[in-house]
Amino acid sequence: MFRFADPYYLLLMLVLPPMVWWYFRGRAKATGKLVYSDVSLLKKIKPSLKQRLRPSLFALRLLAVMAIIIALARPQSGTKEEKVTTEGIDIVLVMDVSTSMLAEDFKPKNRIEAAKMVAKEFIKGRKNDRIGLVVFAGESFTQCPLTLDYGVLYNIIDHMKVADKDWDGTAIGMGLATAINRLKDSKAKSKVIILLTDGRNNRGEIDPITAARMAKAFGIRVYTIGTGTRGTAMYPVHDPLWGTRYVPMRVDIDEDLLRKIAHITGGKYFRATSTQKLREIYKEIGKMEKTKIEVKEYTRYEEFFVYFIALAVVLLLMELVLANTYFKTIP
Repeated sequence: MFRFADPYYLLLMLVLPPMVWWYFRGRAKATGKLVYSDVSLLKKIKPSLKQRLRPSLFALRLLAVMAIIIALARPQSGTKEEKVTTEGIDIVLVMDVSTSMLAEDFKPKNRIEAAKMVAKEFIKGRKNDRIGLVVFAGESFTQCPLTLDYGVLYNIIDHMKVADKDWDGTAIGMGLATAINRLKDSKAKSKVIILLTDGRNNRGEIDPITAARMAKAFGIRVYTIGTGTRGTAMYPVHDPLWGTRYVPMRVDIDEDLLRKIAHITGGKYFRATSTQKLREIYKEIGKMEKTKIEVKEYTRYEEFFVYFIALAVVLLLMELVLANTYFKTIP
């Protein structure tokens, strides 16, 4: 970045054209007029190299004046620098992986695939936030601790599947408690849990309301999402004789419980009835939980007027030396 600190001095450049005019006017007067009877011989005489170069003395002076004017205007070169201060958020995604998440009321395939797709989109939109992943069915597990390595998180989500029959169920309280355990020692100013489920709490040793009070005690805000259409949804059932067939399954989400969890912790409850609605919910949560980024921009300037002063001195010295040596005139 280049600038002049005192650009108004550049107006002095306006004196240069009058200087040029005055110089050539003086030269014209100095030649005068002489009357000759025959000038044919004079026309054959060519000016010497010294005569042709004499105007260079004036050119040196003109350049010196220009350099002095530029120096007065204080040319500067600036380097922009930024100081970025970030205040990230610690977020744990808590996702229901019970077998009911295989219900095919969400595009492109079912609830679990839609939840995975939208969760990855949400992660992609975050910066400087540590994000972790907890899954739960009848039990809960940490799939990924808090991390800034979103690539690892994407890979884990891609390979996430619904629970086996031996640990199927919906332990909302356990899922919350596992996420709280990951966040309780966090130094982040904002700690958030996004809990997604499509059912009612029917397993686990910890009651969801007790877990919500624990979250509040640790300053953790919980956003809850009930996932599923209203009424019934088609659920795939494996038949050893006829293969996979679909049966209608009643959508049964404990919305009152999810509202209470969100209310206790200062969060908010959302109902997702489609993939697009789920995407909008994650976007809304993303807007509410913005990472604080403070950017201070400043510019450092380096002065260059010294170089122009030095150039002017050199030019004037050259003029002085040449005028008293090579271009010296003898009266």
